[in-house]
Amino acid sequence: MNEIKTKKLRQADIATMAGVSVSTVSRVLANEPGISESVRQHILKVAAENGYSARTAGGAQRGALALIASDGVTGGLSVFYEGIVEGLRAGALDAGMPFEVRLIRENRATANVVHDYMQTAGASGLFLVGIDPSAELRAWIEDAAIPTVLVNGTDPQMKIDGTAPSNFFGAYEATTRLLNAGHRRILHLTGSHRNTIRERVRGFKAAISEVDGAEGRLVSMSFQGSATQEAHELTTGVLAEKAGFTAAFCMNDFIAVGVLEAVTEAGLRVPEDFAILGFDDLPCALMTNPPLSTMRVDRVALGREAAGLMVARFRDRTAPARQICHAVVPIAGGTVSNP
Repeated sequence: MNEIKTKKLRQADIATMAGVSVSTVSRVLANEPGISESVRQHILKVAAENGYSARTAGGAQRGALALIASDGVTGGLSVFYEGIVEGLRAGALDAGMPFEVRLIRENRATANVVHDYMQTAGASGLFLVGIDPSAELRAWIEDAAIPTVLVNGTDPQMKIDGTAPSNFFGAYEATTRLLNAGHRRILHLTGSHRNTIRERVRGFKAAISEVDGAEGRLVSMSFQGSATQEAHELTTGVLAEKAGFTAAFCMNDFIAVGVLEAVTEAGLRVPEDFAILGFDDLPCALMTNPPLSTMRVDRVALGREAAGLMVARFRDRTAPARQICHAVVPIAGGTVSNP
């Protein structure tokens, strides 16, 4: 116990002393609902007895609010954002930074609404999770000098800090995997207004352009309903054309599941006749037969890095913006043959 007190107390230390998980400690110290009162009081007692304070890191640290695109959280991508929030929460608490989370529809993320959310939360910093700021919101952020970090987002103007997976290089690597497996006519199922997804399209096109005789086709998705069902229908339509496409790189794993269903129903063998590659490495990738080949995104790391960027921004509001880019890792699966 004395050894722990000689250094800055971390949430992991509190979890060990209280006999609970780090996630439970994080949620209690962030004053989030869903924890029994007895457990909450036990953790707060342990923290208080050992001198923990949410403001122990560098004095009176300013708090931050994370606004998360509810369109994604309430849909199939909820597990993706759960990992990011876990990392944000852990990084914020380790830094002694008060932190709150709110859901918001992206089209409601106007300057007035965001300002009201921040005032209610008493926050000085803003995390935009899965949200690319509109021109109006960006102007307010810049004019009011609001410390802001895009989480799973990039700023083409490089004026706002951000963390994101390596979308260009991840897509380039994914497409190259299919090319190396011998495929020359490859689909890319995608569709989004987001800068991160545009980067994946660029990576796909770059890989295709480097191989003589290779052809890529973008299959645009509307996301009006289930992404898996829409991907199934679109793939069925492409296969009916008999245009000779033998592989698909998908924007995420839910889309890849729909492609796999359509290909299987068409009587094609996977991966011998048709190869499929997802992105994100979500839990559903292990639930298909065969398991999906995909690209792993470290979502917790994205959240932790974002918290670090916010702390740095609080310390120096005039420093040049930074974009932290995490490599994505190929996951073998069973829907792409090894070269």
